[in-house]
Amino acid sequence: MARMARMTQPVPVTASSPVRVDFHTFELTDSHRRAPVGFDPSNGLVFSQPGMAVICTGISTGWVHVRVRVRVRVRPPTRVERGAWEEIVDHGVETATGALRVTSVMGDALRLPLLTPQGPGTYRVRVHARGRDTAPDGDAHDPVEGYLLIVWPAGPQPDEIHQRRDRYGAGLRAGPGRPAPPPPAGDAEDDIRRRGRARLLRPRTP
Repeated sequence: MARMARMTQPVPVTASSPVRVDFHTFELTDSHRRAPVGFDPSNGLVFSQPGMAVICTGISTGWVHVRVRVRVRVRPPTRVERGAWEEIVDHGVETATGALRVTSVMGDALRLPLLTPQGPGTYRVRVHARGRDTAPDGDAHDPVEGYLLIVWPAGPQPDEIHQRRDRYGAGLRAGPGRPAPPPPAGDAEDDIRRRGRARLLRPRTP
């Protein structure tokens, strides 16, 4: 019986993809329509509201490389994979639909796996980032930043910062960004969300 139980355990899923960035962000969302999110990048990397998490990128526009690791598990990873990662944060996110996926503000749907296969509830996402100081506030047609996302079910908890080594994250933790020019006209909800994202723009670090 033990052998059969081991054989029926779901196989962890790992996948990678370029992800479109706009207004210094890409997202994890569980629906196509959601309310504007309040911005609080106080941990320097990720913030959320129910149904949506926002990842803060160094580049303003362009592409980053994202790898996701999805495993049906009840406990967090036993160790933190620091390696070459410059920023690592554990953050809580809630999904009512259980369909949380990596998305872009203005890009096409991504072929990355579902992040919440256990269904609706609260989850913990460990966000790893590197390369955000390479072209801060720039436009990257080829990815210069990398991200790893690991997700597991967990109750609400405070953020936990495992690593903080880049200047971009330090700038976000230090205080709010400066206002940016208004985005192009469009859907009213999208305009609100884009103006909020534009607040993440800040002066370059000397």
